[in-house]
Amino acid sequence: MPLTALVALVLVLFYLAHRVYGRLLTRLFGLDPQKSTPAHEHEDGEDFVPTKRFYLLSQHFSAISAAGPIAGPIMAAVMFGWEPALWWIVLGCIFIGAMHDFAALVGSMRHGAGSIAQILKANLNPRSYTVFTLYIWLALVYVIIAFTDVTARAFVEVLDVAMPNVPSGRMQVPGAAVAASSMFYLAISLVMGVVVRRFQWPLWLSTVVFVPAVGIAIWAGQHLPLDILANGDIPSLYWAWIILAYCGVASVLPVWLLLQPRGYLGGFFLYLTLGGGLIGLFIYNPEITWPAVTQPAAGGLPMIPFLFITIACGACSGFHGLVCSGTTSKQIDKEPDAHLVGYGGMLLEGVVAVVSLACVMILKPGSPLSNQPPDKVFGIGIGQFLNALGIPLQFAVTFGMLAFATFVYDTLDVATRLARHLFTEFTGWHTRMAGITGTVVTLGLPFWFVAQTVRDVKGNVVPAYKAIWPLFGSTNQLLAGLTLIGLTLWLAKSKKPRLLQWLVGIPMLFMMTMTVTALGYQIQAAQDHMMRTVAVVLLALALWITAEALVALLQRTKKPSEPMPHN
Repeated sequence: MPLTALVALVLVLFYLAHRVYGRLLTRLFGLDPQKSTPAHEHEDGEDFVPTKRFYLLSQHFSAISAAGPIAGPIMAAVMFGWEPALWWIVLGCIFIGAMHDFAALVGSMRHGAGSIAQILKANLNPRSYTVFTLYIWLALVYVIIAFTDVTARAFVEVLDVAMPNVPSGRMQVPGAAVAASSMFYLAISLVMGVVVRRFQWPLWLSTVVFVPAVGIAIWAGQHLPLDILANGDIPSLYWAWIILAYCGVASVLPVWLLLQPRGYLGGFFLYLTLGGGLIGLFIYNPEITWPAVTQPAAGGLPMIPFLFITIACGACSGFHGLVCSGTTSKQIDKEPDAHLVGYGGMLLEGVVAVVSLACVMILKPGSPLSNQPPDKVFGIGIGQFLNALGIPLQFAVTFGMLAFATFVYDTLDVATRLARHLFTEFTGWHTRMAGITGTVVTLGLPFWFVAQTVRDVKGNVVPAYKAIWPLFGSTNQLLAGLTLIGLTLWLAKSKKPRLLQWLVGIPMLFMMTMTVTALGYQIQAAQDHMMRTVAVVLLALALWITAEALVALLQRTKKPSEPMPHN
């Protein structure tokens, strides 16, 4: 089947899923437009802010996407071939990932916009809540460390790859240009937040003015590069500290000032990337040249379970449950908006994953680009698709690289805000000083960790967090499985329709099975003591909470779960 026909089929399937399966879930959850949401019940102008669904969709979409729907599909296609990756993205997104996000969002709303850990506390026991809260907080800290390093390195490295269709035969995009464009983008977001809130600009006018301004920021970044280098083993260290400082400030600002406008512009920017990329793809009409299925290299990871671990965002991701229950549930205006925001937002991410996969599908076997990092594969691929629209290749590739940085940027400050919410929720300390303290405590480890290095098995100096990087996928997917356990317990105790319990419970069993299998394999294959220890702890956590949940389900009470108070 031609690539364009395959992509068109996927888009149709996603549309039908939103119209049919999303509506079914809406009916089964009993979403009521007349019922007051936590955003209205606890409106404070800081975190609880009722937000129109299309504005919230853009913010939510940019927050959940991160680098995952780009990196995961590209890595999986290189390792296992494009066909298994494609069908896991499509089926996983429709029946597991989008359902997971939708259920987490609704579950949080029905528990006073509390976190996934609070849902587990209300429906299991405080002991599991304490352990799960610590696990989530450490996972968020790890996300902040890893994504800060990825973004900072993108700001100092130069994209330099062979491109036969440019005059020089090579394409170069300096990271300093991407850095400058990103800084301009954040400044534009702050201005938009002020004019929307203080001057009451309508959304259409803000869109007309500020979305084109992002394009100007890309152009300006190429002409006003921001070059900040550090000496030593980590040239990107100064940028890493700057990014973390930004996260600290952003996490305590009111959502209307930065989170919402930055998310809206980021979402719109990503819509343009997707829309332009898809239209360019159909015009370019390339052939599929990458193998449909590839044999793992000797000593490589087996396709099952690691296909389902490598591709998280774009199919199913535990991080999404944190966003749904941490920031998005505090902004839902009307309960049925969860259909578009929760289920539809994940389908949009599935489209990102498919476009990212297409960037590999057009490569020839043995292409040097297949050995490049995913951000470069994505930047070149999107650049070629946009170039088919007549956009200069240099600008188009820079646009693609900034899209990647935008995904990561938007997730970084959201992850910091989520960790801050988790801190105040756990401690019961809800003042502004509590938020600042929670932010400082959260960012303390990343500030230290980004400056640390270790040597890998080949003797190369690498960032210290990469010592357990192979466990990142399992950590994230374990979070998804545990989230689904909490939601299954809630649905069982609140006597929701049996069909809904099965629609959540079966994906829960699948995700837990794949994650536990992957962790078992990683424990057996680990050559590093630290990685093996962390994997054993994660496996023990998974088995412990699963066992407690099974006992709770077998002995479940007839009394419905009580909504959690506002936290």
